[in-house]
Amino acid sequence: MAAREKNPSLPTPPGFAPLGQAVMETFSEGVVVFDPYGRMLYANQRARHTLDALADGTPHRGENLRDRLMAFGGRARTLKQGSLELGEVVFLPDGGDSPTLAERERQAILDTLEATHGKLAETARRLGISRTTLWRRLRAYGLPANGRGGQGPATRV
Repeated sequence: MAAREKNPSLPTPPGFAPLGQAVMETFSEGVVVFDPYGRMLYANQRARHTLDALADGTPHRGENLRDRLMAFGGRARTLKQGSLELGEVVFLPDGGDSPTLAERERQAILDTLEATHGKLAETARRLGISRTTLWRRLRAYGLPANGRGGQGPATRV
């Protein structure tokens, strides 16, 4: 986090893309992401439940929140791109084994396909990816190209 403190002209980290948020929501553990200044940027649903449980009138900001999450059993990891530190993520305990990132992404795509009733264009829009990327991911995960789960002709998007 010292990189931003030394160079305040560095761009503010962008918000999370919808696909990134969908993937983080599939984690079986809580995920809290902080920017280089220690401000919370994102917390998935499981982490929000933990934050609510920890609420005792104390503001949930910066080092105070990070320290409380670490005391709760969280594991902190620095987020980097090359040598640039982008912030930090704290993983909260889940009590079970967690799936791989690919399995989480696959599940996020399946959940969104279900919510959009198999409409590929709408699914891609909600995930913040192009239709081409969605088609590639469907093929990579062995999912039907029509987005419906059955075997049949591909639906044009």
